Amino acid sequence: MFVDIDSASLETAGSSLPGDQPIFMLNLLRYRDEALYPDKSELPACSGREAYYARYVPAFRKVAIPLGVTPTWLGSVGALLVAAQGEAWHDAAMVRYPDFATFRAIVSSSDYRREAEPHRLAALADWRLIATTEVQVPG
Repeated sequence: MFVDIDSASLETAGSSLPGDQPIFMLNLLRYRDEALYPDKSELPACSGREAYYARYVPAFRKVAIPLGVTPTWLGSVGALLVAAQGEAWHDAAMVRYPDFATFRAIVSSSDYRREAEPHRLAALADWRLIATTEVQVPG
């Protein structure tokens, strides 16, 4: 079951995350075999992975980088050592936002919704987006 960002989850996260520190978004990504564009039939067919990296990522960067967002890590999932039975992810990514308000402004913006979101929705069969804050481990 594909779950997407909605206003209720943004409200809940916004009220529970600190407003004055960076947020690191952990993305767990599972791609469709073929990207699914219900309203974008003029685009050439491609895999979900291709749609994500060749279409979504550039559109996301165009909106996010000027606001101080920094992609910090991307890796392929090699094995799940502790996971629910049947759970599967292709890639994991970590993206740093200056604060949660910046994340919220991006995903709520008309530029993101028009230019980037359609490619993310077409590319992903499933995903998880987990907002984290840095923990200072005592010495």
